[in-house]
Amino acid sequence: MDYKYINQLLELYWSCKTTLEEEEILRTFFSQIDIPEEFEKYRPLFLYEQVERKTNVLGNDFDEKILSMIDEPIPVKARTVSFTQRLMPLFRAAAIVAIILTLGNAAQVAFNSGTDDYNYNTAGIEQMQQGTAVAFSKDSTTVDSMKQSNLQGLTNEAIVPSTKN
Repeated sequence: MDYKYINQLLELYWSCKTTLEEEEILRTFFSQIDIPEEFEKYRPLFLYEQVERKTNVLGNDFDEKILSMIDEPIPVKARTVSFTQRLMPLFRAAAIVAIILTLGNAAQVAFNSGTDDYNYNTAGIEQMQQGTAVAFSKDSTTVDSMKQSNLQGLTNEAIVPSTKN
């Protein structure tokens, strides 16, 4: 017997181009008792629907089980989050920045404690506390003292000629 038509239908079936009627023809063909050996490997594929309809039937208590599962209330596990809890990461970040800046300033003061500028500044601060005005660097103190001595000399010369006249 020639099974060209069945082979053509199988080719169409594998390329997903069969119609519902053609698939029904294939199911009918594979539901026969005697089919050629070359088609035996396809038989379970086309008989699956017929066999499974009979064997896989849900039990009578299936509906009851599903309905009992649906009717049970599920507890809701919601929690409220306060405003401060929401801002907690921001607070932590601000605290870290403050700590880093504080440590940086402390380290800068510690590194600058050995330099001359720091010593002049502390000496100037001590003199300011005693009440005398002082400049904080060497150059400015010498310039200030020179200006002050020149001013005193000018005032003495300016005063002397006026008394002589």
